[in-house]
Amino acid sequence: MTERPTRRADALRNREAIRAAARDLVIDRGPGIGMDEIASAAGVAVGTLYRHFPTKKDLIDAIVADLAAVIGRSLDAALARVADGAGSAIEELVALLQAVVIDMRQERLLRFAVTGLAEDALHEIQQRGRDALEQIVAAAHRDSALYPDITVDDVILLLATAPGDDVSAAGQLRWLTLARRALTPAAER
Repeated sequence: MTERPTRRADALRNREAIRAAARDLVIDRGPGIGMDEIASAAGVAVGTLYRHFPTKKDLIDAIVADLAAVIGRSLDAALARVADGAGSAIEELVALLQAVVIDMRQERLLRFAVTGLAEDALHEIQQRGRDALEQIVAAAHRDSALYPDITVDDVILLLATAPGDDVSAAGQLRWLTLARRALTPAAER
């Protein structure tokens, strides 16, 4: 009787190891990585990998779902801080810009790597991000913390044109400072 829980725990560890290995390998080498290479990096047999993820698309979908969960928790936390007054909308907006441009490098690389393979899941992430941004921008407007003509599309444009990994950390931080200046009246800085 004690065998069964052990197997479940092993199966969960194997599943997590497979997802972690796949995520790292897809980020480093692209989605063309072989399932046998993923299994080896995860320390499991190929058959074990296929029992958990019958196709590479299933595996890619799982790691994108993990990405969606991480982003979702971050957005939910930001919205909660704004709603309960623990954080200002403008500070949460700037923190979101920083997270996307500086802190979430691995997540950004994963998103680019799986483009074309998990379009529905990526679209869902984008829509959830847009919905959260709409709420944060609306709250910042209520606080008069943004220029009146700033829209969600403006913030998305900033994110879309943010510096990439080829720009130094100092350059990325400078972009963040300039983005804040572009969004907020002087009194809010």
